[in-house]
Order: sequence, then structure tokens, then C-alpha cells
Amino acid sequence: MSDDRPSPSKRKPFRKPGGKPGDARGFKPRPKREREAGDTLYLYGLHTVELALKNERRRPLRLLATRNALARLQERFDGGVLPLPAEEASPYTLDRLLGSDAVHQGVALEVEPLRPLKAADLSGARLVLALDQITDPHNVGAILRSACALGVDAVVTTARHSPAESGVLAKSASGALDLVPIMQVRNLGDALEELRAEGFQVVGLDSDAPAPLEACAFQAPVCLVLGAEGKGIRQRTRELSDVVARLDMPGPIKSLNVSNACVLALYVVSRAIAGT
Repeated sequence: MSDDRPSPSKRKPFRKPGGKPGDARGFKPRPKREREAGDTLYLYGLHTVELALKNERRRPLRLLATRNALARLQERFDGGVLPLPAEEASPYTLDRLLGSDAVHQGVALEVEPLRPLKAADLSGARLVLALDQITDPHNVGAILRSACALGVDAVVTTARHSPAESGVLAKSASGALDLVPIMQVRNLGDALEELRAEGFQVVGLDSDAPAPLEACAFQAPVCLVLGAEGKGIRQRTRELSDVVARLDMPGPIKSLNVSNACVLALYVVSRAIAGT
């Protein structure tokens, strides 16, 4: 049986920045589990990569881009100067590296995970968002994007039962992963107690709460706590909340996806504390 594939010498290689032919050796397909804790990760998409490169807290290691994507990325930097040189890669190479479902727009950036913040880093914050065991990276990414848009100073997550920093999370956050500071804690209840000791009003969002959110009195600084869909906030979280409130929906569907509920709740709270 004949083999119609081109011989290795005729296969079209991609070119590295120096213009010399190269091949795809050194690029490994993305494993099923995106990364282990502490490993480097790949961010992708023009906006996500741009903000990661502009984040002083982020350590970039390797930038891969198609020729067109590199030109578009350089337009977003003064003088077209990037903080590290780019290696030219074909769309096929990026698909193999990131997975065919990744919308990479021709660019990928290998980085180290961000250093998590500590409680002391929240000094001066007026609005903090805490996530009580929300595990889906798409939801958390959308929440980070909303948090960035609505002026949240920091997001608190747990070391367990929350998604690891990843390309999927960063892409869903549309750059907010590198704009909103994140504090990762071992125990959310202990962290909420520390925040209360620092003067934060802890507000838990719960569908079974006695009062609607817009009817509550808020005083900055506020920590708004969201729970996972279905389970909601846990019992200890509820007990540590100064206010437990619900979102009332006027339509026949009374519940929202957690990322949508986050937008409404943050809007209500941010408007309420704007003048305090």
C-alpha cells in the first residue's frame, strides 16, 4: 500500500525568529490534567497574553506565536517591544501544545503561577469577593472578569476545592487573572474570621436567606461570599456572615448560574458602599 504523505525533507517546517527552519520537537501535547500544583502553565489568547506580559507580578518563561499573531501582539506594546523574545510557531504546533479546543488566536505564553497574596496584602481594600468551594474553571474565570469590571480589590479562594490556575481559567477570565489579586487560603472560615477582625463586614449570598440583598445595609469594607451551585455557602460560612441575603428574581426561573449571580450581587454591594 502506497504512502501519500510527503517525505520528511518536503514537509513544511515553521520558522523560528531568526528565519531558520525548525520543527515541532520540544513541544509536547497538553496532558489531560492541565498541570500539577507548582508546575508552569500556558496562557493563550491575545488579550490574556498581553495582560500577563504587562503584569509585574507574573514571571513569563516562553512566548510562542504565529507571525500574524506576533505582529498583533506587538501593536499593544510601546514601540512594539515585548518583555521577552518570541519563538515563531505554526497554528498546528500550538494546537498540539494546547489542545485543539483551545482558542489561542495564534499565541501562547508559558508562565509560572502567580504568588498567592496574604491577608496583610488586603490592607486598604473596600470590596473583597470570597468563593466557597466553586470548582468549575469557566465559572471562576467569568467571576474574575466580573470582579475586575465591578471594582473588586481581591478574590479569596481555597487551596482545595477550587480550580488551579490554568489556561482555561485565564481564557475564561479574559485577562482578569492578571488584574485582580487572588488570595488563596487553607481554611475559608479562618480567613473570614481574620477579615472580620480587620473590620470587614462579611456578607453571605444564599438563596434561602431571610432578606433580599438590596434591602440590606452595607458598610465598607465588605467581603461578599458566594457558594457553589446547588450546595450554596457552607454552614460555618453562614454562621460567620454578618449578613446573609438572597437575590430575588422576578421571572419564573428563580435561580441563576453562580457567575451571573455574582454580577448582580457585586453590582448591588458596590453601589451601596460607593458613598460610605
